[in-house]
Amino acid sequence: MLGYILRRLLQVIPVFFGATLLIYFMVFALPGDPILALFGDKTPNPAVVEALRAQYHLDEPFLVQYFYYITGIFQGNLGVTFSGQSVNDVLARTLPVTGRLAIMAIAIEFTLAIIIGTVSALRKGKFFDNTMLVIALLFVALPIFVFSFLAQYFLAIQWGWFKPTVGAQNDWGDLWLPAIVLGFSLYATSMRLMRSSVIDTLNQDWVRTAYSKGMSRSRVIPTHVLRNSLIPVITNSATNFGVLLVGATVTEGIFNVPGVGNTLFQAIQKHEGPTVVSFVTVFVIIYVIVNLLVDLLYGLLDPRIRYVK
Repeated sequence: MLGYILRRLLQVIPVFFGATLLIYFMVFALPGDPILALFGDKTPNPAVVEALRAQYHLDEPFLVQYFYYITGIFQGNLGVTFSGQSVNDVLARTLPVTGRLAIMAIAIEFTLAIIIGTVSALRKGKFFDNTMLVIALLFVALPIFVFSFLAQYFLAIQWGWFKPTVGAQNDWGDLWLPAIVLGFSLYATSMRLMRSSVIDTLNQDWVRTAYSKGMSRSRVIPTHVLRNSLIPVITNSATNFGVLLVGATVTEGIFNVPGVGNTLFQAIQKHEGPTVVSFVTVFVIIYVIVNLLVDLLYGLLDPRIRYVK
């Protein structure tokens, strides 16, 4: 087990350098001058422009810029935005907001997927199962921005159940509406995975053996069926969690959530290389760690899984 964990952690090193180098190159190759963009329609003093370029090493070749960035990373400094803010401070301000939103959305998705997916599998081919499959198909087909506007109009504006937008001052309660939108958008795929997994597990020999030994359904379903059916749903939810941490840009924009999605989108527009690469670097590390934890959880859910070379 320890060797497996160490090997997975060592995989972070090439992923880290590969992701940062690729993203930094893509930002470097974007057309336009980020320094001139800071002044908008105004014509800046050429000496000021050159001084700013030298300050941010924009007058250096690409590999030299990347070296300065990597050196700062290893010193715990993610860089400075072109507006003068520390990227560390920007990330510390926006990541908790998106983190709360992602946790709430995944909790909604996971809970609905397990409950509805299991009940649909146990009632395969009946009215409830067919209805849930149709609803899931609608959620898959409905674009996220359409769903967001519908939820905002009816649940917030018409019925007043939630705040229509989030804003700078936010807590867990203010994020319920965008979390519901994201949770329901993601739930459809997880529900169908759970349904298929439960149906497959119900046909396994150990389930039939448990019934033949006289075990009740209320004991067989949670003990033998659910535990062995959760792996594909957990994998899908972990992937969704990583995606949400990168930032649900459209949803955050519609609900004015001050998270990493909005910040990252603005940084791309302004060609702020340090901000974009730093955010992506942190997300890569988080994503790898989340997947490592999910892999370790497999062994707890299914004892047949062993971490061998």
